[in-house]
Formats: sequence, C-alpha cells, structure tokens
Amino acid sequence: MKQVDEHLADILGAIRELPPLELALPESYGGVLAEPVTAPVDLPPFDNSAMDGYAVLASDVASAAETSPVTLSVVGDIAAGDQGAYGIGPGLCARIMTGAPLPGGADAIVPVEWTDGGTAKVTIRRSATPGHYIRRAGEDVTAGQTVLPEGTRLGPAQIGMLAAVGRARVLVRPRPRVAVLSTGSELIEPGRPVGPGQIWDSNSFALTAAVTAAGGVGFRQGTVGDDPREVLATIEEQLAYADLIITSGGVSMGARDVVKEVLSGLGTMRFEKVAMRPGKPQGFGLLDDRVPVFTLPGNPVSAYVSFQVFVRPALRALQGLPPTPPRTVRAYLAVPITYSPEGLRQYLRAELSVDEDGNHRVVPAEGQGSHQVFSLASSNALIVVPEDVTDLQAGDNVDVLELP
Repeated sequence: MKQVDEHLADILGAIRELPPLELALPESYGGVLAEPVTAPVDLPPFDNSAMDGYAVLASDVASAAETSPVTLSVVGDIAAGDQGAYGIGPGLCARIMTGAPLPGGADAIVPVEWTDGGTAKVTIRRSATPGHYIRRAGEDVTAGQTVLPEGTRLGPAQIGMLAAVGRARVLVRPRPRVAVLSTGSELIEPGRPVGPGQIWDSNSFALTAAVTAAGGVGFRQGTVGDDPREVLATIEEQLAYADLIITSGGVSMGARDVVKEVLSGLGTMRFEKVAMRPGKPQGFGLLDDRVPVFTLPGNPVSAYVSFQVFVRPALRALQGLPPTPPRTVRAYLAVPITYSPEGLRQYLRAELSVDEDGNHRVVPAEGQGSHQVFSLASSNALIVVPEDVTDLQAGDNVDVLELP
C-alpha cells in the first residue's frame, strides 16, 4: 500500500496555483493576495481629533481644575471632512468633532465632557498635556509602508485595510471553485422518504461545507446513480468551470464501483490503496490537463477524513498558501488506545479539551466505524496514530488534528 505522506506529496506535486485575477474589493473576500500592497500616503493623512471636544493650547489649560476652571473664547467649529484653514492663538479654542483636522496652533484636545459645552465661550475644568487626544499623521501607517504582504488571505479586516489605503481593486488568487458530487443508486436527497436499501446522502453536504471552511467555494451537484454514462457526463460537465472536483463513493474493489470504472485511464487518474484508516481506497489525477479530481471513499467518515488529509492541503496549494493540514497540537491521552492496525496510519475521532493546568487532553470517541456519522459530529479532533504504533497508554502524548 501507498503511504499517506507519499500520496499527499504526489497530489501536491500535480497541483498548480490558480492564475491571479484583479477583483473589486467585495469580490476579493477569501482570496489570497498575489501582490504586496503599500500605502500611498500616511494614515491618518493629517493630524486630527480623537474626541468630540475643543482644540486648545495645552499651556492655556495647564492650571484648569474643578475648583479653578479656565474660560476660553470659541472662534469656530471644525467638523470631520472640513477642508477649511483654521488656526488658534493664546486664549482661544475651536470646537472640534472626532476625525476633524487639527487647527494650526492647537496642541491638545479637551473632551467635551470636561467642559460646560459652551459655543461662544467654554469653561474647562481639567488640564490637558500636549498631544492629548490627537491622532498624529502617519501614526497608523506611513507612506510607502507595506500594509499587506503577498500571500495574505483576505478577510474583513484585510479588505478594510485595502480600502483604507485607497485600493478599489486588488490582484488575488481567488477562492477555488469546487464541484462536489456523491455517487450511488442507494442515495436519496434529504427531505424525501427512504425506501428499502436506501439512505439519505450526507457526503455531498458535509464535503461542500468542508470546502467552504477550507476557503473554497463549494458547488454541490447532488447525487448520481450507478449508470457509468451518467457519472462520466456529470463529471465532464464540471470541467468547464470547476477548479477542483470531489466525488465520493465508487472507488473500492466492488463489482459496481462506477467512478473507478469510468475514470480509469482518463487524464492522469490513478486509483490506489493508501495505508490509512479510515480512507484506504483513494483516487486522484488531473483531467483536461488542469483540473484536479479527488475520488474519495463512500463511507461518510472515510470521505471527511480524506478531505482533511488530502483535499484541504490541495485547496491551499491552489491559492499559493502553505499546503498544511488542520492545526496539529500535542495532547495526552485520557484513556488507553488498545488496538491500532500495524502498518496503517489511523485517524481516530476524539474530543480535545484543555485541562485545569492548561494542557491539551484528548479522549477517543466510542464509535470509530467509518459509517458512524454521530461520533464524527460529536468530535472536534482526530487523534493520529502512526503506522508503527499498535497501542497507547493513558498519559501518552499524541498528535491531534483540530477539526474546523
């Protein structure tokens, strides 16, 4: 059997980064920057007020106190966005709004709460030192500074940063478009009644959601029966727009493993046994010389584990990101693992937590069958048991993949 790391290396060796696109900011969410972004100007671009209040000379209010307030003449109002030229001298001040430009001569802001709120004259009851509540030009970002390096995934804060430096469009590697379909004549759409020998399809829903969680855009294609012509036609249809295709089911050694039947010999498709549990039967290759196709096992847990181990890193590689699996932590076992098959890397569903001493603690789920969806839904992690380990004791440290 092929080793897990060898199979992943072959996958990543075939993946090519998506070409970058110039997108408007709203469409760039989730994309990965294909260029560094620098600030064309200082941020903020001018000295401005951090509070609603009064722009003053700090020396004028140095002695202000509740028992001995200072009174200044108000010479004007300055609002945010005001483009006028203003200045003050000794004994004078200006009412100012948050974000408004600081008038010439002023070196402090007195919050309105420290005053009587006067409009012609104002009484100030507390002192303010130079620079008080003033946002200085360039305090956040200086002109020419790199604000987002190439390779940054764009979330809400990063898109806000792009807008703040005046970018309306940006060059990104977009979120991969992923077509997901389940095969099997026994599968029924949720919401419809099931008959004898039938089950509701869960794989395509779980895998489409997993694509979204991994940063892609999932398109669920529903279920396809075991007619080879229908399966091939459905897969070929996705090649026109998908950056990656995922199927589940029909890849083992059975007489009606239709996915394996129709894709064998096409493109670079290969079907192999990988030394892992769950998820031994795997298929991967490129169709049309460009579209990666993952054919995952049909058992729900096998499909989901295979996604985290193989597909998730490939999705990251498509965007030029490090092709990492879910975050791995070291944790101690709360209970022993009495048996793991020698020669196979086992992924056990588990509950990961932090104990009272701040250490990661992990407990394997009771149900580990590859068909047992409940234990998967009740787990937040996968214990990784290496190929050469057959049993572990309570207290032993293990690698644990945190599930999204």
